[in-house]
Amino acid sequence: MKAIQISEYVKSHSDLRVTDVPNPVPKADEVLVTVTHSALNHVDLLYAKGLHQNNHGGLVKPPFVLGLEFAGVVASAPPRSGFEVGDEVWGASVGGYAERIAVPVSSVHRLPRGWTLHDVAGLGAATAPVSYGALVRLARLREGQTVLVHAAAGGLGVFAVQIAHALGAKVVGTVGGEQKAAVVRKLDGVLGVVRYDLDGWEKQVLDLVPGGVDVVYDTVGLVGKSIRCLKFGGSVVVAGFAGLGGKMETLSMNRVLLKGAKLLGYRYGETGRRNPGENEEVWKGLNSMLQGNKIKPVIYGTYRGLESVPKALDDLASRKVWGKAVIEIRSPLSVVDTKTGAKL
Repeated sequence: MKAIQISEYVKSHSDLRVTDVPNPVPKADEVLVTVTHSALNHVDLLYAKGLHQNNHGGLVKPPFVLGLEFAGVVASAPPRSGFEVGDEVWGASVGGYAERIAVPVSSVHRLPRGWTLHDVAGLGAATAPVSYGALVRLARLREGQTVLVHAAAGGLGVFAVQIAHALGAKVVGTVGGEQKAAVVRKLDGVLGVVRYDLDGWEKQVLDLVPGGVDVVYDTVGLVGKSIRCLKFGGSVVVAGFAGLGGKMETLSMNRVLLKGAKLLGYRYGETGRRNPGENEEVWKGLNSMLQGNKIKPVIYGTYRGLESVPKALDDLASRKVWGKAVIEIRSPLSVVDTKTGAKL
């Protein structure tokens, strides 16, 4: 099959190539999925270069197929798994930039009613649950509260805004440019949008929310300045650390003390490895929102074919992308068993 395989870490995403690799052979507890769509993640940028903590820890090391999310059609499934050949599914696992992927049953989910494979790729099975878990399960965001969402036009951010609105909370979003600001302003429940790349954005947040916000959702590395925007006793949830200018943030802890702030770190993947039951609760709550049409995909664009992955990742790295960018690996109409005529 065709895939974007990392045989050795690359220096540039432009060095990535489509190669032929053996078809995956599913284990007894795995579902084999013919992939129609994948989507971009900032984690892909780090995995390709060997810069992620999972690379250093040995969880993801060459050779491996790049890509963290997939949507497609079940080609085979274990007995009593709840899945049948031809089912349309989506999920998250390393190996998404490929024509097929074999994953544990627990990593696969049925499409919400009325959604397409393109839709769920534009939501992201490794994206939307992160924002849900961070805001709902960890920060306990609730109706009437206000949350500051950093990088609100990003893959995690656009769903954090929608999840907050579905809970009855209000949002102040930060972005790095006017085009992305326009994306966030179209979402419901947004009190205002400020530019975190401009000096003095903290004052703008406090002008919008006198007294400060209840929760900060940070995937950028803006904890220090965000604490100025936090009401006493509020929470800062760190769900990523993209870093500004390639630099990791350092923090003066007296700011935490003076605001009585709660600092919470959230790693969806590690949480699931340590406590699978917690991730089941995340998906239960998230699926309820999806079935209720409280969350919708926000799609920057669709790239065609595995050959487009290097260009797409370059666009992501240069911060052109807002929302989710989808890779259409093949048309769902082309996934057919030539012997039976069934979709695979």
